[in-house]
Amino acid sequence: MNQLFRRKNYSETDTSTNLLRVLGVWDIVFFGIAAIIGAGSFSSLGEAVFRGGPGVILLYLICGFACGFTALCYAEFASRIPTAGSAYTYAYASFGELIAWIIGWALIMEYSFGNIYVAFSWSDYFTSFLERLGMHIPDYLTCSYTEAKKAFMNGSENKELLNAWKSAPLLGSLKFIVDVPALVINGLITWLCYVGVKESKNFNNSLVILKLAVIVLVILVGFAYINTENWTPVNPETHVASFMPNGFAGVMSAVSGVFFAYIGFDALSVLSEETKDPQKTLPKGMIISLVLCTVIYIALTLVLTGMVDYRKFDGIGDPLSFIFEKSNANVAWMELTVSFVAIVAITTVLLVFQMGQPRIWYAMSRDGLMPEKFKTVHPKYKTPSFATVVTGIAVGVPILFTDKTFILDFTSIGTIFAFVLVCAGVLMLPAKEKIKGRFHLPYINGKIIFPVIFIGGLIGFYLWQPEFFNSLKDWNDPKEGEFRASIVVYIIFNLVLCVVTFIKNFSLIPLIGLSSCLYLLTGMSHENWFWFGLWFALGLVIYFCYGYRHSKLRKA
Repeated sequence: MNQLFRRKNYSETDTSTNLLRVLGVWDIVFFGIAAIIGAGSFSSLGEAVFRGGPGVILLYLICGFACGFTALCYAEFASRIPTAGSAYTYAYASFGELIAWIIGWALIMEYSFGNIYVAFSWSDYFTSFLERLGMHIPDYLTCSYTEAKKAFMNGSENKELLNAWKSAPLLGSLKFIVDVPALVINGLITWLCYVGVKESKNFNNSLVILKLAVIVLVILVGFAYINTENWTPVNPETHVASFMPNGFAGVMSAVSGVFFAYIGFDALSVLSEETKDPQKTLPKGMIISLVLCTVIYIALTLVLTGMVDYRKFDGIGDPLSFIFEKSNANVAWMELTVSFVAIVAITTVLLVFQMGQPRIWYAMSRDGLMPEKFKTVHPKYKTPSFATVVTGIAVGVPILFTDKTFILDFTSIGTIFAFVLVCAGVLMLPAKEKIKGRFHLPYINGKIIFPVIFIGGLIGFYLWQPEFFNSLKDWNDPKEGEFRASIVVYIIFNLVLCVVTFIKNFSLIPLIGLSSCLYLLTGMSHENWFWFGLWFALGLVIYFCYGYRHSKLRKA
Protein backbone atom coordinates (compact mmCIF):
# COMPACT_ATOMS: atom_id res chain seq x y z
CA MET A 1 0.00 0.00 0.00
CA ASN A 2 2.86 2.41 0.79
CA GLN A 3 4.19 1.89 -2.74
CA LEU A 4 0.95 3.19 -4.25
CA PHE A 5 1.43 6.58 -2.61
CA ARG A 6 5.22 6.77 -2.65
CA ARG A 7 6.34 10.13 -4.03
CA LYS A 8 9.05 10.70 -6.58
CA ASN A 9 11.69 13.27 -5.68
CA TYR A 10 12.83 15.60 -8.45
CA SER A 11 16.11 17.45 -7.97
CA GLU A 12 17.30 20.66 -9.59
CA THR A 13 19.55 18.54 -11.83
CA ASP A 14 16.54 16.63 -13.16
CA THR A 15 16.61 18.60 -16.39
CA SER A 16 18.78 16.40 -18.60
CA THR A 17 16.88 15.32 -21.67
CA ASN A 18 17.25 13.91 -25.16
CA LEU A 19 14.72 16.44 -26.46
CA LEU A 20 15.73 19.68 -28.18
CA ARG A 21 15.43 22.94 -26.16
CA VAL A 22 14.32 25.62 -28.63
CA LEU A 23 11.28 27.38 -27.09
CA GLY A 24 11.36 30.88 -25.58
CA VAL A 25 8.76 32.93 -23.66
CA TRP A 26 6.87 34.17 -26.71
CA ASP A 27 6.96 30.73 -28.31
CA ILE A 28 5.17 29.47 -25.18
CA VAL A 29 2.71 32.38 -25.36
CA PHE A 30 1.97 31.60 -29.02
CA PHE A 31 1.53 27.89 -28.30
CA GLY A 32 -0.85 28.89 -25.49
CA ILE A 33 -2.90 31.14 -27.77
CA ALA A 34 -2.84 28.41 -30.42
CA ALA A 35 -4.34 25.88 -28.00
CA ILE A 36 -6.80 28.15 -26.18
CA ILE A 37 -8.11 30.28 -29.08
CA GLY A 38 -9.29 27.59 -31.46
CA ALA A 39 -12.13 25.08 -31.30
CA GLY A 40 -13.44 26.86 -28.20
CA SER A 41 -14.00 30.14 -30.03
CA PHE A 42 -14.67 28.87 -33.54
CA SER A 43 -16.93 25.94 -32.62
CA SER A 44 -18.04 25.19 -29.04
CA LEU A 45 -18.72 28.90 -28.37
CA GLY A 46 -21.99 28.58 -30.32
CA GLU A 47 -23.31 25.79 -28.10
CA ALA A 48 -22.23 27.67 -24.96
CA VAL A 49 -24.10 30.82 -26.03
CA PHE A 50 -27.25 28.84 -26.84
CA ARG A 51 -27.28 27.14 -23.43
CA GLY A 52 -26.39 30.12 -21.26
CA GLY A 53 -27.54 33.13 -23.27
CA PRO A 54 -25.66 36.43 -22.84
CA GLY A 55 -24.99 35.40 -19.22
CA VAL A 56 -22.45 32.87 -20.48
CA ILE A 57 -20.00 35.78 -20.24
CA LEU A 58 -20.07 35.18 -16.48
CA LEU A 59 -19.03 31.59 -17.07
CA TYR A 60 -16.07 32.69 -19.17
CA LEU A 61 -15.06 34.97 -16.28
CA ILE A 62 -15.46 32.12 -13.78
CA CYS A 63 -13.47 29.72 -15.95
CA GLY A 64 -10.81 32.35 -16.62
CA PHE A 65 -10.63 33.07 -12.88
CA ALA A 66 -10.31 29.36 -12.02
CA CYS A 67 -7.75 28.77 -14.76
CA GLY A 68 -5.78 31.85 -13.71
CA PHE A 69 -5.21 30.51 -10.20
CA THR A 70 -4.62 27.03 -11.61
CA ALA A 71 -2.02 28.48 -14.01
CA LEU A 72 -0.18 29.95 -11.01
CA CYS A 73 -0.13 26.47 -9.46
CA TYR A 74 1.15 24.97 -12.72
CA ALA A 75 3.77 27.71 -12.80
CA GLU A 76 4.92 26.85 -9.28
CA PHE A 77 5.31 23.18 -10.24
CA ALA A 78 7.04 24.12 -13.51
CA SER A 79 9.59 26.21 -11.60
CA ARG A 80 10.36 23.25 -9.31
CA ILE A 81 10.10 20.33 -11.74
CA PRO A 82 11.25 21.39 -15.23
CA THR A 83 10.64 17.98 -16.82
CA ALA A 84 8.07 16.75 -19.32
CA GLY A 85 4.83 15.29 -18.04
CA SER A 86 2.62 18.19 -16.94
CA ALA A 87 0.15 17.42 -14.13
CA TYR A 88 1.28 13.77 -14.18
CA THR A 89 4.80 14.70 -13.09
CA TYR A 90 3.46 17.18 -10.53
CA ALA A 91 1.12 14.60 -9.00
CA TYR A 92 3.99 12.10 -8.75
CA ALA A 93 5.92 14.63 -6.66
CA SER A 94 3.05 15.60 -4.36
CA PHE A 95 0.58 12.68 -4.09
CA GLY A 96 2.49 9.57 -5.11
CA GLU A 97 2.43 6.98 -7.85
CA LEU A 98 -1.23 5.91 -7.92
CA ILE A 99 -2.59 9.45 -8.14
CA ALA A 100 0.11 10.26 -10.73
CA TRP A 101 -1.12 7.38 -12.85
CA ILE A 102 -4.72 8.56 -12.51
CA ILE A 103 -3.74 12.05 -13.63
CA GLY A 104 -1.63 10.68 -16.50
CA TRP A 105 -4.62 8.60 -17.57
CA ALA A 106 -6.82 11.72 -17.39
CA LEU A 107 -4.37 13.65 -19.56
CA ILE A 108 -4.40 10.86 -22.14
CA MET A 109 -8.16 11.35 -22.24
CA GLU A 110 -7.80 15.15 -22.43
CA TYR A 111 -5.37 15.30 -25.34
CA SER A 112 -6.42 12.29 -27.40
CA PHE A 113 -10.18 12.71 -27.06
CA GLY A 114 -9.89 16.49 -27.20
CA ASN A 115 -8.16 16.25 -30.54
CA ILE A 116 -10.94 14.02 -31.87
CA TYR A 117 -13.40 16.86 -31.22
CA VAL A 118 -11.02 19.40 -32.74
CA ALA A 119 -10.54 17.23 -35.84
CA PHE A 120 -14.31 17.04 -36.30
CA SER A 121 -14.55 20.85 -35.94
CA TRP A 122 -11.76 21.34 -38.48
CA SER A 123 -13.63 19.11 -40.92
CA ASP A 124 -16.86 21.10 -40.46
CA TYR A 125 -15.18 24.41 -41.25
CA PHE A 126 -13.13 22.97 -44.11
CA THR A 127 -16.13 21.47 -45.89
CA SER A 128 -18.29 24.58 -45.34
CA PHE A 129 -15.47 26.76 -46.70
CA LEU A 130 -15.26 24.60 -49.82
CA GLU A 131 -19.06 24.87 -50.17
CA ARG A 132 -18.79 28.67 -50.16
CA LEU A 133 -16.23 28.33 -52.98
CA GLY A 134 -18.62 26.12 -54.95
CA MET A 135 -16.85 22.80 -54.26
CA HIS A 136 -18.87 19.97 -52.73
CA ILE A 137 -17.62 16.85 -50.97
CA PRO A 138 -20.24 14.07 -50.63
CA ASP A 139 -21.92 14.30 -47.22
CA TYR A 140 -21.07 10.69 -46.34
CA LEU A 141 -17.36 11.62 -46.56
CA THR A 142 -17.62 14.61 -44.17
CA CYS A 143 -19.19 13.18 -41.00
CA SER A 144 -18.88 10.16 -38.73
CA TYR A 145 -21.02 7.05 -39.02
CA THR A 146 -22.32 7.55 -35.46
CA GLU A 147 -23.44 11.13 -36.10
CA ALA A 148 -25.28 10.23 -39.29
CA LYS A 149 -27.01 7.21 -37.75
CA LYS A 150 -28.02 9.15 -34.63
CA ALA A 151 -29.46 11.97 -36.77
CA PHE A 152 -31.49 9.49 -38.83
CA MET A 153 -32.77 7.50 -35.84
CA ASN A 154 -33.73 10.61 -33.84
CA GLY A 155 -35.46 12.41 -36.71
CA SER A 156 -32.96 15.25 -36.79
CA GLU A 157 -33.49 18.26 -39.06
CA ASN A 158 -29.79 18.36 -40.02
CA LYS A 159 -29.99 17.92 -43.78
CA GLU A 160 -26.31 17.09 -44.27
CA LEU A 161 -26.35 14.23 -41.76
CA LEU A 162 -29.63 12.84 -43.06
CA ASN A 163 -28.37 12.97 -46.64
CA ALA A 164 -25.12 11.27 -45.57
CA TRP A 165 -27.11 8.36 -44.15
CA LYS A 166 -29.43 8.08 -47.15
CA SER A 167 -26.83 8.51 -49.91
CA ALA A 168 -23.96 6.47 -48.43
CA PRO A 169 -22.81 3.48 -50.50
CA LEU A 170 -23.01 0.03 -48.94
CA LEU A 171 -20.07 -2.23 -48.07
CA GLY A 172 -21.98 -5.45 -47.62
CA SER A 173 -24.70 -4.49 -45.16
CA LEU A 174 -22.75 -1.55 -43.66
CA LYS A 175 -23.09 2.02 -44.87
CA PHE A 176 -19.75 3.60 -45.82
CA ILE A 177 -19.68 6.86 -43.84
CA VAL A 178 -16.34 8.33 -42.77
CA ASP A 179 -15.08 11.83 -42.03
CA VAL A 180 -12.21 11.96 -44.53
CA PRO A 181 -11.07 15.58 -43.86
CA ALA A 182 -10.78 14.83 -40.12
CA LEU A 183 -8.64 11.76 -40.83
CA VAL A 184 -6.43 13.61 -43.32
CA ILE A 185 -5.70 16.57 -41.02
CA ASN A 186 -4.94 14.19 -38.16
CA GLY A 187 -2.40 12.41 -40.35
CA LEU A 188 -0.74 15.65 -41.48
CA ILE A 189 -0.47 17.03 -37.94
CA THR A 190 0.96 13.74 -36.68
CA TRP A 191 3.65 13.93 -39.37
CA LEU A 192 4.47 17.56 -38.44
CA CYS A 193 4.85 16.64 -34.75
CA TYR A 194 7.01 13.68 -35.75
CA VAL A 195 9.56 15.72 -37.73
CA GLY A 196 10.35 18.18 -34.93
CA VAL A 197 9.31 20.79 -32.39
CA LYS A 198 11.32 23.54 -34.14
CA GLU A 199 9.38 23.04 -37.38
CA SER A 200 6.13 22.89 -35.38
CA LYS A 201 7.04 26.12 -33.56
CA ASN A 202 7.65 28.11 -36.75
CA PHE A 203 4.50 26.78 -38.40
CA ASN A 204 2.44 27.51 -35.28
CA ASN A 205 3.69 31.08 -34.73
CA SER A 206 2.86 32.17 -38.27
CA LEU A 207 -0.68 30.76 -38.06
CA VAL A 208 -1.34 32.33 -34.63
CA ILE A 209 -0.51 35.83 -35.93
CA LEU A 210 -3.02 35.39 -38.76
CA LYS A 211 -5.65 34.02 -36.37
CA LEU A 212 -5.34 36.90 -33.90
CA ALA A 213 -5.56 39.47 -36.68
CA VAL A 214 -8.88 38.08 -37.91
CA ILE A 215 -10.34 37.72 -34.39
CA VAL A 216 -9.61 41.40 -33.79
CA LEU A 217 -11.28 42.11 -37.14
CA VAL A 218 -14.38 40.10 -36.09
CA ILE A 219 -14.63 42.12 -32.87
CA LEU A 220 -14.20 45.49 -34.61
CA VAL A 221 -16.60 44.77 -37.49
CA GLY A 222 -19.12 42.98 -35.28
CA PHE A 223 -19.19 45.86 -32.80
CA ALA A 224 -20.90 48.06 -35.42
CA TYR A 225 -23.81 45.57 -35.69
CA ILE A 226 -24.52 45.13 -31.97
CA ASN A 227 -28.12 45.52 -30.80
CA THR A 228 -27.99 46.01 -27.03
CA GLU A 229 -31.50 44.55 -26.63
CA ASN A 230 -30.03 41.13 -27.48
CA TRP A 231 -28.08 41.27 -24.19
CA THR A 232 -31.33 41.16 -22.19
CA PRO A 233 -33.61 38.76 -24.14
CA VAL A 234 -37.14 37.96 -22.93
CA ASN A 235 -37.66 34.49 -21.48
CA PRO A 236 -40.66 32.94 -23.36
CA GLU A 237 -41.94 31.23 -20.20
CA THR A 238 -41.61 34.03 -17.64
CA HIS A 239 -41.83 36.95 -20.14
CA VAL A 240 -39.06 38.67 -18.17
CA ALA A 241 -36.07 40.32 -19.88
CA SER A 242 -32.86 39.02 -18.36
CA PHE A 243 -29.10 38.80 -18.90
CA MET A 244 -29.48 35.13 -17.86
CA PRO A 245 -32.73 34.07 -19.61
CA ASN A 246 -32.24 30.40 -18.65
CA GLY A 247 -31.22 31.19 -15.06
CA PHE A 248 -27.89 30.56 -13.42
CA ALA A 249 -28.31 26.80 -13.85
CA GLY A 250 -28.64 27.44 -17.59
CA VAL A 251 -25.37 29.33 -17.56
CA MET A 252 -23.65 26.48 -15.68
CA SER A 253 -25.02 23.91 -18.13
CA ALA A 254 -22.65 25.44 -20.70
CA VAL A 255 -19.57 24.62 -18.62
CA SER A 256 -18.34 21.84 -20.94
CA GLY A 257 -18.39 24.10 -23.99
CA VAL A 258 -16.81 27.04 -22.16
CA PHE A 259 -14.16 25.11 -20.26
CA PHE A 260 -13.14 23.24 -23.42
CA ALA A 261 -11.87 26.60 -24.63
CA TYR A 262 -9.41 26.81 -21.74
CA ILE A 263 -7.91 23.34 -21.54
CA GLY A 264 -5.09 24.22 -23.92
CA PHE A 265 -2.88 26.02 -21.40
CA ASP A 266 -2.31 22.71 -19.61
CA ALA A 267 -0.58 21.46 -22.76
CA LEU A 268 2.16 24.05 -22.31
CA SER A 269 3.60 22.37 -19.24
CA VAL A 270 4.37 19.20 -21.20
CA LEU A 271 6.87 21.22 -23.26
CA SER A 272 9.20 21.73 -20.28
CA GLU A 273 12.07 19.71 -21.72
CA GLU A 274 11.93 21.58 -25.01
CA THR A 275 11.90 25.01 -23.35
CA LYS A 276 14.94 27.17 -22.73
CA ASP A 277 15.25 27.99 -19.01
CA PRO A 278 11.84 26.45 -18.18
CA GLN A 279 11.80 27.69 -14.55
CA LYS A 280 11.46 31.26 -15.86
CA THR A 281 10.03 30.81 -19.35
CA LEU A 282 7.08 28.47 -18.72
CA PRO A 283 5.40 30.43 -15.89
CA LYS A 284 5.60 33.71 -17.82
CA GLY A 285 4.33 32.17 -21.06
CA MET A 286 1.41 30.36 -19.40
CA ILE A 287 0.14 33.39 -17.48
CA ILE A 288 0.49 35.85 -20.37
CA SER A 289 -1.35 33.56 -22.81
CA LEU A 290 -4.17 32.88 -20.33
CA VAL A 291 -4.82 36.58 -19.61
CA LEU A 292 -4.82 37.48 -23.32
CA CYS A 293 -7.18 34.64 -24.21
CA THR A 294 -9.67 35.43 -21.42
CA VAL A 295 -9.97 39.04 -22.63
CA ILE A 296 -10.46 37.82 -26.21
CA TYR A 297 -13.20 35.34 -25.22
CA ILE A 298 -15.15 37.94 -23.25
CA ALA A 299 -14.98 40.39 -26.18
CA LEU A 300 -16.08 37.70 -28.66
CA THR A 301 -19.01 36.63 -26.46
CA LEU A 302 -20.18 40.24 -26.09
CA VAL A 303 -20.11 40.66 -29.88
CA LEU A 304 -21.90 37.36 -30.63
CA THR A 305 -24.69 37.82 -28.09
CA GLY A 306 -25.08 41.47 -29.08
CA MET A 307 -25.32 40.82 -32.81
CA VAL A 308 -27.66 37.80 -32.82
CA ASP A 309 -30.36 36.52 -30.46
CA TYR A 310 -28.80 33.70 -28.42
CA ARG A 311 -31.58 31.24 -29.40
CA LYS A 312 -30.40 31.26 -33.02
CA PHE A 313 -27.14 29.52 -32.04
CA ASP A 314 -28.88 26.14 -31.57
CA GLY A 315 -26.77 23.54 -33.40
CA ILE A 316 -24.44 26.17 -34.90
CA GLY A 317 -20.91 24.75 -35.22
CA ASP A 318 -19.37 27.81 -36.89
CA PRO A 319 -20.65 30.76 -34.79
CA LEU A 320 -18.11 33.37 -35.89
CA SER A 321 -19.01 33.00 -39.56
CA PHE A 322 -22.72 32.49 -38.73
CA ILE A 323 -23.10 36.03 -37.34
CA PHE A 324 -22.08 37.45 -40.74
CA GLU A 325 -24.44 35.30 -42.80
CA LYS A 326 -27.17 36.84 -44.99
CA SER A 327 -29.85 36.15 -42.35
CA ASN A 328 -27.86 38.08 -39.72
CA ALA A 329 -25.34 40.89 -40.41
CA ASN A 330 -25.09 40.01 -44.12
CA VAL A 331 -21.37 40.73 -44.53
CA ALA A 332 -20.32 38.18 -47.17
CA TRP A 333 -16.59 38.98 -47.22
CA MET A 334 -16.36 38.55 -43.42
CA GLU A 335 -18.23 35.26 -43.59
CA LEU A 336 -15.72 33.88 -46.10
CA THR A 337 -12.70 35.32 -44.25
CA VAL A 338 -13.73 33.87 -40.89
CA SER A 339 -14.43 30.46 -42.43
CA PHE A 340 -10.91 30.35 -43.85
CA VAL A 341 -9.18 31.55 -40.68
CA ALA A 342 -11.18 29.09 -38.57
CA ILE A 343 -9.45 26.32 -40.50
CA VAL A 344 -6.11 27.92 -39.62
CA ALA A 345 -7.07 28.43 -35.96
CA ILE A 346 -8.25 24.90 -35.40
CA THR A 347 -5.15 23.54 -37.12
CA THR A 348 -2.99 25.21 -34.44
CA VAL A 349 -5.06 23.56 -31.68
CA LEU A 350 -4.55 20.17 -33.29
CA LEU A 351 -0.83 20.85 -33.40
CA VAL A 352 -0.47 21.73 -29.71
CA PHE A 353 -2.64 18.87 -28.45
CA GLN A 354 -0.89 16.39 -30.73
CA MET A 355 2.43 17.57 -29.30
CA GLY A 356 1.19 17.22 -25.73
CA GLN A 357 -0.01 13.63 -25.72
CA PRO A 358 3.25 11.89 -26.77
CA ARG A 359 5.15 13.76 -24.06
CA ILE A 360 2.77 12.42 -21.39
CA TRP A 361 3.43 8.87 -22.59
CA TYR A 362 7.15 9.69 -22.78
CA ALA A 363 7.21 10.75 -19.12
CA MET A 364 5.15 7.77 -17.94
CA SER A 365 7.33 5.37 -19.89
CA ARG A 366 10.46 6.89 -18.38
CA ASP A 367 9.04 6.05 -14.94
CA GLY A 368 8.26 2.47 -15.98
CA LEU A 369 4.48 2.89 -15.87
CA MET A 370 4.16 2.47 -19.65
CA PRO A 371 6.15 0.19 -22.00
CA GLU A 372 9.70 1.41 -22.72
CA LYS A 373 8.94 1.82 -26.40
CA PHE A 374 7.02 5.02 -25.60
CA LYS A 375 10.20 6.81 -24.49
CA THR A 376 11.92 6.23 -27.83
CA VAL A 377 13.41 9.50 -29.14
CA HIS A 378 14.03 9.82 -32.87
CA PRO A 379 17.81 10.08 -33.46
CA LYS A 380 17.43 12.80 -36.11
CA TYR A 381 14.29 14.77 -35.17
CA LYS A 382 14.72 14.50 -31.37
CA THR A 383 11.00 13.90 -30.82
CA PRO A 384 9.22 11.05 -28.97
CA SER A 385 8.65 9.31 -32.30
CA PHE A 386 6.86 6.09 -31.34
CA ALA A 387 4.53 7.89 -28.91
CA THR A 388 3.74 10.47 -31.61
CA VAL A 389 2.71 7.77 -34.10
CA VAL A 390 0.58 5.98 -31.49
CA THR A 391 -1.10 9.29 -30.65
CA GLY A 392 -2.02 9.76 -34.30
CA ILE A 393 -3.59 6.30 -34.32
CA ALA A 394 -5.37 6.88 -30.98
CA VAL A 395 -6.98 10.03 -32.40
CA GLY A 396 -7.63 8.66 -35.88
CA VAL A 397 -9.42 5.41 -35.06
CA PRO A 398 -12.22 6.88 -32.85
CA ILE A 399 -12.94 9.44 -35.59
CA LEU A 400 -14.53 6.54 -37.44
CA PHE A 401 -17.20 5.74 -34.84
CA THR A 402 -17.76 8.52 -32.29
CA ASP A 403 -19.44 11.96 -32.29
CA LYS A 404 -18.66 15.52 -31.12
CA THR A 405 -21.13 15.96 -28.24
CA PHE A 406 -19.95 12.92 -26.30
CA ILE A 407 -16.28 13.82 -26.83
CA LEU A 408 -16.77 17.43 -25.66
CA ASP A 409 -18.24 16.48 -22.27
CA PHE A 410 -15.84 13.57 -21.79
CA THR A 411 -12.77 15.73 -22.36
CA SER A 412 -13.79 18.65 -20.14
CA ILE A 413 -14.51 16.64 -16.99
CA GLY A 414 -11.13 14.88 -17.12
CA THR A 415 -9.27 18.15 -17.53
CA ILE A 416 -11.04 19.91 -14.65
CA PHE A 417 -10.29 16.90 -12.45
CA ALA A 418 -6.59 17.19 -13.33
CA PHE A 419 -6.66 20.90 -12.47
CA VAL A 420 -8.20 20.10 -9.07
CA LEU A 421 -5.33 17.75 -8.23
CA VAL A 422 -2.67 20.22 -9.41
CA CYS A 423 -4.06 22.94 -7.09
CA ALA A 424 -4.36 20.46 -4.23
CA GLY A 425 -0.82 19.24 -4.93
CA VAL A 426 0.65 22.71 -4.44
CA LEU A 427 -0.89 22.79 -0.95
CA MET A 428 1.21 19.75 -0.08
CA LEU A 429 4.55 21.06 -1.38
CA PRO A 430 7.21 22.04 1.17
CA ALA A 431 8.59 25.59 1.25
CA LYS A 432 11.48 26.22 -1.17
CA GLU A 433 14.42 28.54 -1.27
CA LYS A 434 13.80 31.64 -3.36
CA ILE A 435 16.13 31.93 -6.34
CA LYS A 436 16.37 35.23 -8.18
CA GLY A 437 14.89 35.14 -11.67
CA ARG A 438 12.63 32.14 -11.07
CA PHE A 439 8.89 32.09 -10.50
CA HIS A 440 7.78 31.81 -6.86
CA LEU A 441 4.14 31.43 -5.91
CA PRO A 442 3.50 34.06 -3.20
CA TYR A 443 2.47 32.59 0.14
CA ILE A 444 -0.62 34.26 1.58
CA ASN A 445 -1.93 32.61 4.72
CA GLY A 446 -5.52 31.52 4.02
CA LYS A 447 -6.30 30.78 7.67
CA ILE A 448 -8.77 33.66 7.98
CA ILE A 449 -8.99 35.04 4.44
CA PHE A 450 -10.29 31.88 2.70
CA PRO A 451 -13.20 31.24 5.14
CA VAL A 452 -14.14 34.93 4.93
CA ILE A 453 -14.04 34.87 1.09
CA PHE A 454 -16.05 31.66 0.77
CA ILE A 455 -18.68 32.32 3.43
CA GLY A 456 -18.92 35.98 2.39
CA GLY A 457 -19.32 34.96 -1.24
CA LEU A 458 -22.03 32.47 -0.26
CA ILE A 459 -23.96 35.19 1.58
CA GLY A 460 -23.51 37.60 -1.33
CA PHE A 461 -24.81 35.05 -3.83
CA TYR A 462 -27.80 34.35 -1.58
CA LEU A 463 -28.70 38.05 -1.54
CA TRP A 464 -28.34 38.15 -5.36
CA GLN A 465 -30.21 34.91 -6.15
CA PRO A 466 -32.38 34.07 -3.10
CA GLU A 467 -34.81 31.97 -5.15
CA PHE A 468 -31.97 29.61 -6.12
CA PHE A 469 -31.14 28.89 -2.48
CA ASN A 470 -34.81 28.53 -1.53
CA SER A 471 -35.12 25.63 -3.99
CA LEU A 472 -31.68 24.14 -3.28
CA LYS A 473 -33.13 21.00 -1.64
CA ASP A 474 -35.41 20.21 -4.58
CA TRP A 475 -33.27 17.62 -6.36
CA ASN A 476 -36.15 16.12 -8.37
CA ASP A 477 -36.41 19.04 -10.75
CA PRO A 478 -35.66 17.65 -14.25
CA LYS A 479 -33.72 20.74 -15.34
CA GLU A 480 -31.85 21.89 -12.24
CA GLY A 481 -32.02 18.92 -9.84
CA GLU A 482 -28.53 17.55 -10.58
CA PHE A 483 -26.95 20.98 -10.42
CA ARG A 484 -28.58 21.72 -7.05
CA ALA A 485 -27.34 18.44 -5.59
CA SER A 486 -23.83 19.17 -6.87
CA ILE A 487 -23.93 22.65 -5.29
CA VAL A 488 -24.84 21.17 -1.90
CA VAL A 489 -21.86 18.79 -2.09
CA TYR A 490 -19.65 21.69 -3.20
CA ILE A 491 -20.71 23.85 -0.24
CA ILE A 492 -20.11 21.05 2.28
CA PHE A 493 -16.67 20.30 0.82
CA ASN A 494 -15.63 23.94 1.00
CA LEU A 495 -16.84 24.33 4.57
CA VAL A 496 -14.63 21.36 5.50
CA LEU A 497 -11.79 23.00 3.54
CA CYS A 498 -12.31 26.21 5.57
CA VAL A 499 -11.86 24.26 8.80
CA VAL A 500 -8.75 22.42 7.57
CA THR A 501 -7.27 25.68 6.29
CA PHE A 502 -7.82 27.32 9.67
CA ILE A 503 -5.87 24.47 11.30
CA LYS A 504 -3.13 23.94 8.65
CA ASN A 505 -2.56 27.55 7.47
CA PHE A 506 -2.86 26.60 3.79
CA SER A 507 -1.74 29.06 1.10
CA LEU A 508 -4.59 31.19 -0.31
CA ILE A 509 -3.78 31.08 -4.06
CA PRO A 510 -3.94 27.28 -4.55
CA LEU A 511 -6.99 27.21 -2.23
CA ILE A 512 -8.89 29.59 -4.51
CA GLY A 513 -7.78 27.59 -7.58
CA LEU A 514 -8.97 24.35 -5.94
CA SER A 515 -12.32 25.79 -4.90
CA SER A 516 -12.90 27.40 -8.32
CA CYS A 517 -12.17 24.20 -10.25
CA LEU A 518 -14.39 22.18 -7.90
CA TYR A 519 -17.17 24.64 -8.67
CA LEU A 520 -16.79 23.98 -12.40
CA LEU A 521 -17.40 20.28 -11.73
CA THR A 522 -20.90 21.11 -10.44
CA GLY A 523 -21.95 21.75 -14.04
CA MET A 524 -21.28 18.13 -15.06
CA SER A 525 -24.19 15.68 -15.46
CA HIS A 526 -24.40 12.14 -14.06
CA GLU A 527 -23.68 10.80 -17.57
CA ASN A 528 -20.37 12.70 -17.60
CA TRP A 529 -19.44 11.16 -14.23
CA PHE A 530 -20.46 7.66 -15.38
CA TRP A 531 -18.17 7.66 -18.43
CA PHE A 532 -15.45 9.38 -16.43
CA GLY A 533 -15.61 6.59 -13.82
CA LEU A 534 -15.59 3.92 -16.51
CA TRP A 535 -12.47 5.40 -18.11
CA PHE A 536 -10.64 5.44 -14.80
CA ALA A 537 -11.68 1.89 -13.96
CA LEU A 538 -10.02 0.82 -17.22
CA GLY A 539 -6.94 2.87 -16.30
CA LEU A 540 -6.63 1.19 -12.90
CA VAL A 541 -6.79 -2.25 -14.51
CA ILE A 542 -3.89 -1.31 -16.81
CA TYR A 543 -1.91 0.17 -13.91
CA PHE A 544 -2.16 -2.91 -11.70
CA CYS A 545 -1.53 -5.28 -14.63
CA TYR A 546 1.52 -3.42 -15.96
CA GLY A 547 2.49 -0.12 -14.31
CA TYR A 548 2.66 -1.32 -10.71
CA ARG A 549 4.90 -4.29 -11.59
CA HIS A 550 7.27 -2.29 -13.82
CA SER A 551 7.49 0.93 -11.80
CA LYS A 552 11.10 2.12 -11.55
CA LEU A 553 10.33 3.81 -8.23
CA ARG A 554 9.11 0.49 -6.84
CA LYS A 555 12.17 -1.38 -8.11
CA ALA A 556 14.46 1.26 -6.64
